[in-house]
Amino acid sequence: MKHKLLTGLLTALFAVAPVHAFEPFVVKDIRVEGIQRTEAGTVFNYLPVRVGETFTEAQAAEAIRGLFATGFFKDVRIEVEGDVLVVLVDERPAIAQIDFVGVKEFDKEALKKGLREVGLAESRIFDRSLLERAEQELKRQYLSRGKYAAVIETTVTPLERNRVGLNFKVDEGEVAKIRQIEIIGNKAFKDSEVLGLFQLTTPGWLTWYTKNDQYSRQKLAADLENLRSYYLNRGYLDFNIDSTQVSITPDKKDIYISVSVTEGERYTVSAVRFAGDLILPEEEYRKLAAIKPGEIFSREKLTETTKAVADRLGNEGYAFANVNASPEVDKEKREVAFTIFVDPGRRVYVRRINVGGNTKTRDEVVRREMRQMEGAWYDAEEINRSRTRIDRLGHFEEVTVETPAVTGTTDQVDVNFNVKERPTGNLTLGVGFSSSENVVLSASVSQQNLFGSGNALTLALNTSESSRTYALSFTNPYFTQDGLSLGWDAYHRTYDPSESLSVAPYKTVSSGAGLRMGYPIAEDDAINFGLAVDRTVITTFDESPQQYLDFCDPDKDDFDCDSVTSLVATAGWSRDTRDSTFYPRMGSYQRVFGELSIPPGALRYYKLNYQYQHWFPFGRDYALMLNTDLGWGKGYGGKPLPFYKNFYAGGIGSVRGFDQSSIGPKDPISEDALGGNRRVIGNAEFYFPLPGTGRDRSFRMSAFFDVGSVWSEGDKVKAGDLRYSTGLAFSWSSPIGPLKFSFGLPLKKKETDELQKFQFQLGSVF
Repeated sequence: MKHKLLTGLLTALFAVAPVHAFEPFVVKDIRVEGIQRTEAGTVFNYLPVRVGETFTEAQAAEAIRGLFATGFFKDVRIEVEGDVLVVLVDERPAIAQIDFVGVKEFDKEALKKGLREVGLAESRIFDRSLLERAEQELKRQYLSRGKYAAVIETTVTPLERNRVGLNFKVDEGEVAKIRQIEIIGNKAFKDSEVLGLFQLTTPGWLTWYTKNDQYSRQKLAADLENLRSYYLNRGYLDFNIDSTQVSITPDKKDIYISVSVTEGERYTVSAVRFAGDLILPEEEYRKLAAIKPGEIFSREKLTETTKAVADRLGNEGYAFANVNASPEVDKEKREVAFTIFVDPGRRVYVRRINVGGNTKTRDEVVRREMRQMEGAWYDAEEINRSRTRIDRLGHFEEVTVETPAVTGTTDQVDVNFNVKERPTGNLTLGVGFSSSENVVLSASVSQQNLFGSGNALTLALNTSESSRTYALSFTNPYFTQDGLSLGWDAYHRTYDPSESLSVAPYKTVSSGAGLRMGYPIAEDDAINFGLAVDRTVITTFDESPQQYLDFCDPDKDDFDCDSVTSLVATAGWSRDTRDSTFYPRMGSYQRVFGELSIPPGALRYYKLNYQYQHWFPFGRDYALMLNTDLGWGKGYGGKPLPFYKNFYAGGIGSVRGFDQSSIGPKDPISEDALGGNRRVIGNAEFYFPLPGTGRDRSFRMSAFFDVGSVWSEGDKVKAGDLRYSTGLAFSWSSPIGPLKFSFGLPLKKKETDELQKFQFQLGSVF
């Protein structure tokens, strides 16, 4: 007769159900019943008793708890038949398959991977609690995508051999769109002005891409903070957001957002004082103060002031300085005075600089960019400069800096630079289009961090309707420890501008190689030198201009156009203080570049280029760019400037609205552009965000004014020869490459000018 000792109900696990007492006995045999997939040995491993040992009530409870904890069984029972211990189990089913029906918003394989991470996957034990969690998480993901009407129905289908199939049936519904954003209580600023601060917006012509018409709690929080900052930066010290309401229509398709604010009064700054342990002369602190007495209060300027003071103290070695502003508000006069308390703390120096995360890149590649030295006083400016220089290498996705205090000391810190490496090898196949070059094909293989050394090697092919280039280049940015760079280039180039440009017909096939080196003379300044040998075959045609034919006439010169060999020396200087290479808003860029052909080469000429570009920021989203580009070339030693070295103007890169390279001297017969030996280009461009994109900097629009012209040798440079144009431009850093459009309206032109009002370029044209 079998005596039931314990049941495997869940209540038994917590010893709340009564059990039948029994006398301890010696186990002569153990038998497991009810298993289908689980090995008997697995059950034996969770039993606290072996054959020949004494079995007690406490061990029975322990065995049941252990077997339940595996998650393999729905029910566990222990029975005794004489001196035989019988373990009866009811296994949980295994998951045979997981299917998704109606899912379009997410990749099904990605969903399965996510379920696998939480324990819900094919061949694993089925747990209904995990299924419920997965269903709720999937629902949350749809809510994050703005699909509030999504309905998820899960079905568990029993299958043979104690298995189940899971089916997620999804009705995604439509994306809920923001139909209205309302600001209540604003009087100082118009609705359009404050709503323009919001990234969230109602549906527009570009919101299909930005998704800014879909509600996001995080985006709304950021928008409210932008709203708060906008008021606080304009003197409204008592500004407050009273309430925020987000409502959705019953059909879950439309969202309405209402924000209630209290503006308060506008305050001016009556005084700015500095107190505490100043260390530096008070006059120096006053120079750092961005907020001045008599001005409208601005939280941004106040924060800028405290940060500038802390940074200045950091440059003196006070790494942990505390700078806090205490306001004194006079509500009757609507004035506020600030006392800025300075506590520099203890001066510290850097014990050790550590580099981490560089599994491929050698330590020396990172360390040679350091401006903070070990054993020197802590200098915040030098540490930030070091981080910027490491980031500019392009070898790392992220560069972070930590300055922990050294344990057991009060005047030492370590500086830890942590980097996250990025792939630096590229295999690129690209296609571009432009209104001047038509189809542009490109391919390149490059490694910008060769064997972790920081050296760069590139093999490139670029071809368009008018040119084809093969190039191989190598650069060692630190040929010497003090930053002297050394590189070489080899190329083969075919150029036939008459195929697609408004240029007089000729053709050149050039092959060459050269050495170049550069040297930094300051943090933002560098000089460079180069020397190259070039061999060019020049082909003219019957319809070529007479001056081209004269240049290649052996009776008029002592070299043969079938093989023109030249030795070209180059030198240049550049300074770049822009805040970004891709999306600049402030700073300047200057470049001077000279090219000189020297004996024993057949050519005798020189060319000079000067470019100056300055960016002026307006607010956080607008910028004005002024650009000047000057060029001058001339032959010497009784030889002319080679015609294929002429300057050209016109097109999307210079004076928009005019056809590419069409401005300047023309052939009197064919009216094709000849180019010239002098060029002047000027551009004024005001950049602003594309409406509907918020602060997405990859989209930019601009209003431009271009001016420029080219003069041939012997012609007098006259302002009357300049061409002018104005218009609108659009640029987008798209996933397939930079995209540029411009619509230019010529303001001053000549009858022989060729116009092209609409111009575009997709991809980088070389």
